[in-house]
Amino acid sequence: MAEGRLTVRKAWLVTGAVLGAGLSFVMLLVVGVYVVAGNLTNGVGGATRALAKGAVPAAYQNLVQKWGNLCPAINPALLAAQLYQESGFNPKAQSAAAAQGIAQFIPGTWATHGVDGDGDGDKDVWDPNDAIPSAASYDCSLASYVKDVPGNITENMLASYNAGAYAVIKYGGVPPYRETQNYVKTITTLEESFAAPVSRVDPSKQAAGAIYYAQKKLGTPYLWGGTGTAEQGGRFDCSGLTQASYESVGITLPRVANDQYNAGPHPARSELLPGDLVFFSTDLTNSRAIHHVGIYVGGGYMIDAPRTGAVIRFDPIDTSEYFGATRVTEDGAKALPTTV
Repeated sequence: MAEGRLTVRKAWLVTGAVLGAGLSFVMLLVVGVYVVAGNLTNGVGGATRALAKGAVPAAYQNLVQKWGNLCPAINPALLAAQLYQESGFNPKAQSAAAAQGIAQFIPGTWATHGVDGDGDGDKDVWDPNDAIPSAASYDCSLASYVKDVPGNITENMLASYNAGAYAVIKYGGVPPYRETQNYVKTITTLEESFAAPVSRVDPSKQAAGAIYYAQKKLGTPYLWGGTGTAEQGGRFDCSGLTQASYESVGITLPRVANDQYNAGPHPARSELLPGDLVFFSTDLTNSRAIHHVGIYVGGGYMIDAPRTGAVIRFDPIDTSEYFGATRVTEDGAKALPTTV
């Protein structure tokens, strides 16, 4: 949603013959997406779950990486997904149900499971140095309670977090509660958006449609806060354009760029495909500092709504502020919390 602060050395003019050439270029890429989607296999997988670059704010990255390896049932990306789901990494978060801090412990659970993670003699629910280790320790305790239950230990642990270990033991696995089943799916899906891919990421089936929508908006003037409504003259800001592009293919993204970053796994720069969202930040260690987003179309270029006074256009992605990319998935978008 924030205005792009990209330094553009080369711009493609979307007028006259160049516009026609540009649109032909995009349409070829749209076809290419379908070809690649039909030929690539091997989605995200493997046991290693290192954190994606900048996915966790730098202040908490080492804590999450360290404590995310506390037991086999968890990993750093899974722990990051829980913290993001609970508080959006906000150490001052407090819910109406009295859940407190970055890990959203309620007082009774904290009294039993809070640990002095930094060894300063104080267990402080508001201090991430205590709360993050406590979250990992609590997960591992739950996993130990259900270690003899059939099925996936991580899913059983998450189900215990939501419904209690007794329910998991009673039903011999994830209980048939819609809320619990949704929680397990949400966290395991979000895990992918915090993990560095260990193999090629599957192409998005909806990428071509999102590009098609965005390329029809080329030449449209930028509007801060714009989401393309009639009242706004059909104008967009950067994240408004990406949101509308994926909405056109049935995927609902959050409103702002830094939340859109968590809508799927993160391909490397060398593995970008048309339709990937590409992100930019002045702080390359923190995804929460992302200020700009565009839709990759191939050849090192994106379609984006760059700033006030400009129009939706092609821009190069390889700038000093390039942060990374997200391959949007339907499940990934659905897993995002409504507020973070």
